[in-house]
Amino acid sequence: MPETIAVHRPRYHAYLDVAVVVAVLVCTNLIAHFTTVWASVAAVPVAAAVLLGLAWSRGLGWAELGLSPRHWRRGTLYALGAVALVLAVVAVAIALPLTRQFFLSNRYATVSGALIASMVVIPLQTVIPEELAFRGVLHGTLDRLWGARGVFAAGSLLFGFWHIASSLGLTTGNQGLTGILGGGVFGQIAGIAGAVVATAIAGVVFTWLRRRSGSLLAPIALHWSLNGVGALAAALVWHVTLS
Repeated sequence: MPETIAVHRPRYHAYLDVAVVVAVLVCTNLIAHFTTVWASVAAVPVAAAVLLGLAWSRGLGWAELGLSPRHWRRGTLYALGAVALVLAVVAVAIALPLTRQFFLSNRYATVSGALIASMVVIPLQTVIPEELAFRGVLHGTLDRLWGARGVFAAGSLLFGFWHIASSLGLTTGNQGLTGILGGGVFGQIAGIAGAVVATAIAGVVFTWLRRRSGSLLAPIALHWSLNGVGALAAALVWHVTLS
């Protein structure tokens, strides 16, 4: 794949590229959450590979996808800073009784389960393929069409919508959220809306890191630390609570 592409195409081609990427993401989300267990495991990684192939066929270069070796050093520095910041915030959050309850997620009630999730499932099934899809291919296609504003606005909003399906039942599986929002229909809707807003804001931060560093390493590191460190923190809180 070339480093950069200087070929000028009709503008409608750029619209078509964005439409195809969004269509793939929508189909992937539906398959991942509303079909079989094996499909839910493979859907996002497979979609990321398909999108990278489409990006290559449309002439997006390594730099446009955030994969250029020229930006690895800068990306690594931002990645280390992002992980350090999350570790500090999580440490404070689990130390305070007011915020500790939000780590009581049933999915990470055991240390072994949290370790497998944080070190294997989260990076390979979620973080890396999602960043390749959103901050890689979608970022590159939106940037060609609308520039930075389009990437921040449309890319972050789509990332928020991406989490609607995964937020179904969010309040019933988290004791802290259940205590505040309740487990009824209102609580479920509020939980979904909150998740969409939170992940859209996260998308803005991931996009900023991607543009600032020029590399996917930084948003991948932050994305993993939010999910992976959060899983480990949840297991720790469960362990302390039950012991």
